[in-house]
Amino acid sequence: MRLGNLIKEIQFKEIINIKNFDDMVGGISYSSKNTKPNDVFVCLTGEHVDGHEYAEEAIENGALVCFVERRLNTDAPQIIVDSTAAVISELSSLLYSNPSSKLNIIGVTGTNGKTTVTHLIQKLFEEFGQKCALVGTLGHRFSCDTAYLDAKHTTPQAPELQSLFNTINEKCIDNVVMEVSSHSLVQHRVDHVDFNGAVFTNLTQDHLDFHITMANYFEAKASLFTKLVAGDFAVINIDDEYAESFLKIISPTVRVFTYGLSSKADVMAKDIYFSGKGASFTCVVKNNKYKVDLSMNGLFSVYNVLAAITTACALNFDIEKTIRVLEKIPGVAGRFEIVTTKPTVIVDYAHTPDGLENVLKTAREITPREGKLICLFGCGGDRDATKRPKMGKIAEELADTVIITSDNPRTENPQQIITDVLAGFKNINNVIVEPDRELAIKEAYKIAKINDVVIIAGKGHEDYQILADKTIHFDDREKVREIFC
Repeated sequence: MRLGNLIKEIQFKEIINIKNFDDMVGGISYSSKNTKPNDVFVCLTGEHVDGHEYAEEAIENGALVCFVERRLNTDAPQIIVDSTAAVISELSSLLYSNPSSKLNIIGVTGTNGKTTVTHLIQKLFEEFGQKCALVGTLGHRFSCDTAYLDAKHTTPQAPELQSLFNTINEKCIDNVVMEVSSHSLVQHRVDHVDFNGAVFTNLTQDHLDFHITMANYFEAKASLFTKLVAGDFAVINIDDEYAESFLKIISPTVRVFTYGLSSKADVMAKDIYFSGKGASFTCVVKNNKYKVDLSMNGLFSVYNVLAAITTACALNFDIEKTIRVLEKIPGVAGRFEIVTTKPTVIVDYAHTPDGLENVLKTAREITPREGKLICLFGCGGDRDATKRPKMGKIAEELADTVIITSDNPRTENPQQIITDVLAGFKNINNVIVEPDRELAIKEAYKIAKINDVVIIAGKGHEDYQILADKTIHFDDREKVREIFC
């Protein structure tokens, strides 16, 4: 696309020093180091970095023009706009000719469950003979049988996301299911994504370092549902305390489907039973009852499967076949993943108070009467510190023994993070503190008996640990196999 044609499509305040509007735009960049000749450079303003400070480097690297929020003190070609975060989304969609409009895109949002629900939905599409790509925390993949690629963000920045949609179109894939993070909604990454459906899993405390209040967090999540138009569908967890608030902001022209344990739900689970093999329940859909026997375990798995079944209803998939497909799925990497048995060691991504509580309650259900429940976890640095004592309190109440360690401390002192967690305990007699995560796992090995259940929470699928000055390779599952096997 020519630069002049691109500029015609957007709103701007002022154009400065552009001499040739016929230049062909090669791409869109927001990192000066990655800027290539004929890119347009967008000066994003983040929490720690201001892109305006790197505009000259971008021009030196060949950028045609800089999109800015304030005039640069330079002769560089520049276009002043109200919001560079908003314009980068629009530019990205324009450059790739609005690729999302050619796709059937389902967005899944919520504090917990997004990764599992997206994987379940992708599997359903493919079992019903339709190609489906997935975008989320583990990366993106073009089918259930292909490897994950890239995983820098749960929801990629707009240029990468729109480029990915373009690639999905080129591969003749019609459907996309994607995790939609609250950050991506606030930061305009999905402004120009044409969603056809949206799924809400739950809303509990997380990311308050970014959103500050739960009200702001709700508004971010809710903005996904305000994007829906006539003919689109919304799937809502009716049991969540924010459900009614979500239902109120959805257009009456949008088809709404609800799920939960409540009799008000369109898709309801009852007679739930947990065993070492998984969760079982009766699923009620429009007065029809279906027996469900999952390979996955825990009440959170029941909710995730209900979300997938309800989405299947919205897509007019056969419910009986849907359930048979979901019953065969063993789970998602790092989500209540049983790594070893005797003792049973489970790795889970739980990193919020609600997530940790759900995982520990599920683990208690499968802990033998003669066994103990051991919980090992830490909290991430440079993130919401108010959840740390809450997670400590939950661990003390639900586990027999707690081991507090480091997660991804980032630039914070690991010992300070641990101190914050310990503030939630009434009694620290059953607490082991070991900041080194590998040594903490070794402590779990020393104390775990054959009938015990060990939960290692916080990092799940991650194969790295972010320290103050570097990122190192660290995979809880690898360490468990090395130490326990």
